Amino acid sequence: MRRTVSIIATAAMALVGTLAVSGPASAATPSLRFHGAQYDSPGKDTRSNKSLNAEWISLVNSGRKAVNLKGYTIRDASNHVYTFGSTTIAAKGGRIWLHTGKATKSGRNIYWGSGNYVWNNTGDTATLRNAAGKKLDTCSWKSKKNRTWVGC
Repeated sequence: MRRTVSIIATAAMALVGTLAVSGPASAATPSLRFHGAQYDSPGKDTRSNKSLNAEWISLVNSGRKAVNLKGYTIRDASNHVYTFGSTTIAAKGGRIWLHTGKATKSGRNIYWGSGNYVWNNTGDTATLRNAAGKKLDTCSWKSKKNRTWVGC
């Protein structure tokens, strides 16, 4: 009987240890993810730089450490790819915006440098990959009447 109790106690302790290591289900939520996308520049699509820069996608970092995005990529369903240079996103709610048009990087605003719109108004999917090519997050949308942005 003592041996059976000992085996059961050992198995129970192993199970508790496994549960403690795996953590809560929310641990699976990525700390670096898409926050939102302004996929349809407000107003008339003139392809002016001002209009292009009103189209953007944003990232948020909910993790405890800042992340250097060098080598990370964002791409759309048509395979337009933006590769980050040395850009750091702050920890605990740090957010950056990647604008479609051209300008000089400033604070939390980064620029794709495109002369054309990237995000399709009728629906698209953005994919974020780290420098090693691992998919970290996606953000998808379909066209909705009177809507130009989506929260991811």
